[in-house]
Amino acid sequence: MPEFVCRLGTPDGSVVQQRRIALSAEALRRELETEGFHIFSIEAPRLRLHLPFFGRREKVPSQDFMIFNTQLRTLVRAGLPLAQSLELLAEQQTNPHFKAVLNKVYQQVTTGVSLSDAFRSMGDAFPALYANTLRAGERSGDLDGMLERFTSYQKLMESARKKIVGALTYPAVLIVLAIGLVFLLMTYVIPNFTDFYAQMGAELPLPTRIIITIANVMHDDILFIAGGIIGIIWGARLWARTPRGRRTLDRFKLKIPIVGRLAHMFALSQFTRSLGVMLAGGLPMVPALETASTSVSNGYVSERLLSCVPEVREGQSLSDSIEKTGLAPALALAMMRVGESTGALAEMLTNTSEFIDEEIDFLLNRVVTLMEPAVLVFMGVVVAGLLLAVYYPLLTLVTRMR
Repeated sequence: MPEFVCRLGTPDGSVVQQRRIALSAEALRRELETEGFHIFSIEAPRLRLHLPFFGRREKVPSQDFMIFNTQLRTLVRAGLPLAQSLELLAEQQTNPHFKAVLNKVYQQVTTGVSLSDAFRSMGDAFPALYANTLRAGERSGDLDGMLERFTSYQKLMESARKKIVGALTYPAVLIVLAIGLVFLLMTYVIPNFTDFYAQMGAELPLPTRIIITIANVMHDDILFIAGGIIGIIWGARLWARTPRGRRTLDRFKLKIPIVGRLAHMFALSQFTRSLGVMLAGGLPMVPALETASTSVSNGYVSERLLSCVPEVREGQSLSDSIEKTGLAPALALAMMRVGESTGALAEMLTNTSEFIDEEIDFLLNRVVTLMEPAVLVFMGVVVAGLLLAVYYPLLTLVTRMR
C-alpha cells in the first residue's frame, strides 16, 4: 500500500506531520477525520521508476520481522500494554517501510482493532499464517505462547532457507564463471581466427565453420544480443509474477532432478510445521489447513494442498486427503495417522517436519557432492570442445607445412 505524508491539526490546536499508509487518499482522509484530525494536506507518494533489474519491491525484511516478534513476545510477557509495546518497537525500526507499517498497526490497535485484524489489514506485507497465529493467541488468551511458537517457526524456516541457499551458492558461482569464460571465447578469442583462416585459404571442418560463424555473429551483434537477453529475462520475470506463470514455474522446479526433490521437501516442511503451529494454538482444522496451505512458498504445491480443504471439511481425515495428492512420503503419512488416532496431531506434525528437515539435509549434501564435479566436468568438456574445434585446423595446417 502507498505511503502518504499528512499535515494535520490535532484537537488540542497543534500542527503535526505524519506518514500514513492507506489504500487511497480518500480512504485516509475519512480515517483521519474519524480520529478527530483537521486535515491541511495529504500528499500522494512520488512516482518511482522501476527498472527491470534495479527496481526493488518494498517488503518487510525477514530478519527484522523475526527480531520484532522476539521483542514483542518479551514485552507482552513482561506485562506491558500491547499498544505501548507496538509504539516502542515501531520507533526503533531502522527500515522505513517496516516502521511505517508498524505505525499503521499501532494506530489501528489504539482505536480498538484487534492485533490480528490490524496485521491482516496490511495485505501481503505479512504472511497470513502470522495473523492467524495472533488470532489463535487472542482466542486462547495465550498470545505470549503463540508468539513464541511463531518465532520458533520463523527461526527454523529461515535456517532451512539459508542452508539451501548456502549449499547451492558455490555451484551457481561455478556455472556463472564457466558461462563467462565461454562468452569471452566466443566474442573475443575465436573471432580473431577468422581472418587468419581466410588468408590461409584452408578448408575448415564443419564444426569449426559453425563455431566461427556463431562467434562472428556474437561479436558483431553483441549489443542486440545483450538487449534481447535482457528483454527475455525481464519478460520472464513479469510472467513469473502472474498467478499462472508462478504456478507453471513452481511446477517446473519440482521436475528438476535432485533440486526438484529438494524444493518439494522444503514445501512440505513449511506446510507441516505451520499446520502444527496453528493446531497447537487451538485453531480449528479447516481454517488451520487453509492457512498452512497458503503459507507454502511453492505455488503448485500450495494449490494441491488447498484441494484437501473441501475434503477435510466434509469429514475426511487429513492423512487420507493429503495421500490423494501424492505429495507426502509414506512415513510422513503414517506419522499423521498416528497423530490423528492418538489426538496428538499437532505434536506429530512437528515430528514430521523434523523428519522432513533431516531428509533435506541429506539431499543438500547429495546435491553439493554431485553438482560441483558435474559442473566442472561439463564446462570443461564444453571449453575443450570449443578450443579443439578452433585449433584443430591450425594444427593440421602446421603439420602439412612441415
